[in-house]
Amino acid sequence: MKIPSIFFVRNALALLIFAGSLVACTYGTYDDAVARFNNNLPPPPPPPPPAEFGPNFSEIQANVFTPSCATAGCHSGAGASAGMNLEAANSYTMLVGIASSQDAGIQRVNPGNPNASYLIQKLDGTTANGAQMPLGGTLAQADIDVIRQWITDGAMDDRVQASTPIRVSSLSPIPGANLSAAPMQIIAGFDRDPDASTVNMNTFILEASGGDTTFGDGNEVQIAAAMISVPVANTMSAVFDVPAATPLIDDTYRVRLLGSGASMILDLDANGLDGEFTGAFPSGDGAAGGDFEAQFSITTPVVLGPTLDQIQAVVFTPSCAGCHTGVNPPAGLDLSDADTSFLALVNMASQQQAAVLRVAPMLPDDSYLIRKLEDIAGISGGQMPPAAALPQATIDVIRQWILNGAMR
Repeated sequence: MKIPSIFFVRNALALLIFAGSLVACTYGTYDDAVARFNNNLPPPPPPPPPAEFGPNFSEIQANVFTPSCATAGCHSGAGASAGMNLEAANSYTMLVGIASSQDAGIQRVNPGNPNASYLIQKLDGTTANGAQMPLGGTLAQADIDVIRQWITDGAMDDRVQASTPIRVSSLSPIPGANLSAAPMQIIAGFDRDPDASTVNMNTFILEASGGDTTFGDGNEVQIAAAMISVPVANTMSAVFDVPAATPLIDDTYRVRLLGSGASMILDLDANGLDGEFTGAFPSGDGAAGGDFEAQFSITTPVVLGPTLDQIQAVVFTPSCAGCHTGVNPPAGLDLSDADTSFLALVNMASQQQAAVLRVAPMLPDDSYLIRKLEDIAGISGGQMPPAAALPQATIDVIRQWILNGAMR
């Protein structure tokens, strides 16, 4: 039986359409498919999977900040890195509309402007300060894109505001923290919007203990703020800016947010702050009225500077002691160990220039050791070490040891 040619035409056409659909799904355009076929190339990789969460704060907190940022030793607890606590109770207050502590000219999250948000720059690895975040592994680009979209959309807080009287939900520095550096801001978070007109120097108070770590004995010192504000971009927070010209010194400090008396913080329904604080957030006893109080301290580590033992280990032993040791060392200078080096150097006249001390405490430019290391004109015998000059940064460490008094 003869089959009409139209049958073959129709079936061939169907096969071409089917094949074309496969090409479109796998290779992109028809031209892409032909080019790949002719060059014997494999199909392109599939696109990356989309993020598994949406562009809203609560999902970003649950999927990014909590598991990847608010971890031990990073952005959590009293010693949160860069003073930024990203635990669930704190992160929105610490991010949105708040200036970066590493670059004060840019906000951590600038609502509507992801490219001008320090958070995005840290996630992308484009900042000049510090490493890309999170440490130990970058986020998938799809996840970063979701955070970008949240910021583009206005960086809103999708969590439901409380209907009870306003309470304190977070504080930075966190209560009880012992900081190694003075903060430039005190940031309070609330569980609903405060009446911004009631947040001022009479209701947001920072006091130093006067050096005795106690309060109520009359020697406290109130710290004048450069500015106290409720950021337009983050209306559930209040920021106390410490004047840059008078940073906080080592002491114990008390933060007070007033919910009683002639002046108090109110919410938009005119409820007074429910402020009583017993160590856990949010504050309050369930009724409007009551002051919030919490303390933190600053203890700046003492930086002792370079020691002779360090210089001996890094410079004298590997670069000098090979020559300057033994019974009759060159120029009578034995640098075999730190004790011997100290006795041979500090306040000892140089054999080559008797009027110049090898090390004159607090006077590096007048010390023959520095002149030899820097090859100052007029020295005898050439620059030391003879094989290769020390880097200037290393010489500067020795200079600093001498400037500090050349102590043993």
